[in-house]
Amino acid sequence: MSRIELAEVRVSVPVDGDCGPREKVVLDGVDAVLTERRVAVVGANGSGKSTLLRLLNGLVEPSSGTVRIDGLDAQQETRAVRQRVGFVFTDPLSQLVMPTGREDVELSLRRRHRERSVRAAAAQDVLDRFGLARLADQSVYELSGGERQLMALAVVLAVEPAVLVLDEPSTLLDLRNRELLRRTLAALPQQVVLSTHDLELALDADRVLVVEAGRVAFDGEPAEAVRFYRELCGAGMEPR
Repeated sequence: MSRIELAEVRVSVPVDGDCGPREKVVLDGVDAVLTERRVAVVGANGSGKSTLLRLLNGLVEPSSGTVRIDGLDAQQETRAVRQRVGFVFTDPLSQLVMPTGREDVELSLRRRHRERSVRAAAAQDVLDRFGLARLADQSVYELSGGERQLMALAVVLAVEPAVLVLDEPSTLLDLRNRELLRRTLAALPQQVVLSTHDLELALDADRVLVVEAGRVAFDGEPAEAVRFYRELCGAGMEPR
């Protein structure tokens, strides 16, 4: 498994306030070393969990502190980090930019396989592996939410990243497709880090971080983390 290190990470952004510009702190004092095969991050909307995930492949830069993936600095060595860390967004349509899934997979492979025929064959292998060959030439707008999510996943995994990061991957899925996603993720060899509101999905992880008000309020075993999060939401507890 890869080694993900976050050391004293703070993320703040400028916002306009009633008294003029000010800083809004999105994450503050995040320290974690993630080496587990499956890591879930849970938290309310606006808690900072999506920002935390985006730090892992340089989509967001820390205002202070460091983020390292297998020793690579995500801020200073972004290109190398993105070759190791694949990112799947909540809405697959923000990731599927070509008319069909086949074209998207081939686009993902363009740097790895310069020759068109080789790239096409490699794309076919990816589509076959995920059971998506029958959908490959349909418009992405004709696919169901679950099919789009799997296609976006295939696009990212086509280049075989060491780490797969997913931001709320089950949000747009019905029960059948959510269960399909769970089985697909369980079978992957990659280290997986995901944010989710789906507590059953969080329980599939080896480790769960609960993020509250920009800080890691709990970090530990999944069942205990989910119990803590339920109490935090239900009783308005202060993070510890």
